[in-house]
Amino acid sequence: MQKNKRPFLLFYLLVFYVLIQFAWWSYLLFSLNSEVYVHKTESILLSSYSPADTSNKQNILNAKLNNRLLMIAGEGMVFLIILIYGISRVKKGFQKELEINKQQKNFLLSVTHELKSPIASARLQLETLLKRDLDKTMQTKILNNALADTQRLNDLVEKILQATRIESANVNETIEEINISELTAFLIENFKNNSNTKQNFTQNIQENILLATTNDDWVFMVNNLIENAIKYSPSNSQITLELVQNEDTISLKVCDEGEEIPEEEKEKITEKFYRIGNEETRNTKGTGLGLYIVKSLVEKYYGQLHIKKNEPKGNVFEIIFPNNLSN
Repeated sequence: MQKNKRPFLLFYLLVFYVLIQFAWWSYLLFSLNSEVYVHKTESILLSSYSPADTSNKQNILNAKLNNRLLMIAGEGMVFLIILIYGISRVKKGFQKELEINKQQKNFLLSVTHELKSPIASARLQLETLLKRDLDKTMQTKILNNALADTQRLNDLVEKILQATRIESANVNETIEEINISELTAFLIENFKNNSNTKQNFTQNIQENILLATTNDDWVFMVNNLIENAIKYSPSNSQITLELVQNEDTISLKVCDEGEEIPEEEKEKITEKFYRIGNEETRNTKGTGLGLYIVKSLVEKYYGQLHIKKNEPKGNVFEIIFPNNLSN
């Protein structure tokens, strides 16, 4: 924390010095003009002008002084505005850089953990098979656990590759009309049949909804929203999925009963690498890429991602697409 504060302390000291210097030079300019005015006034008074000429020259001198003071004040204000704007931009740049560094640190910590855990687990499972003479049932169970660990690794790699593909402008994909009603129902059944899933699912899926997309993109969006709901929901809580089509839009809602996301975090959690809390003390798995990719895919098809409060508790993740994409 002290390392993060040190650049800002130096920055504020520099800003303070610049402002003090600006105030000092402004004072010197006004003082110099005042001294010149006094000397010229004395010169006029000491000259052998008639009273009318003296008064006229004095008025001209006053007008020049006022114009010069206004010019200095105006230029000073412009300079001050530019200076303040520059300071604010530099400060935002510092803050953005610190935020990026923090996000990258979180990402490295989370990826390191996400890689080490399944690798260590799969290795332990395979070593157990090699060192012990187990019956067929136990061997099958251990192999299934090892396969689950490799699938977890594969999912992590796929997320990283998906994030890279999103940021690449030259990726060619075949977009076609897909029956997302059937595909969504299939994905929900997979989660229901997963023995590790401890939540209850309810669904309201309107039949035969078509959307112009790719199979992989839709699977990624739905799976990530469901996985996110499972990850942050207590056991035996309710997860509700609703897929409906009306005249103007196609809407998918994933509702959970987990802890409500704070309002100030709702925009941030869709940023790349961002996760709520501290990566060093966080217990939940993740890389901070899932919701970033979901939002990017939704926007790819001109849709919107909304995060709302669920009643009486929890969160609602809703993605909305314009209905004309399926026409």
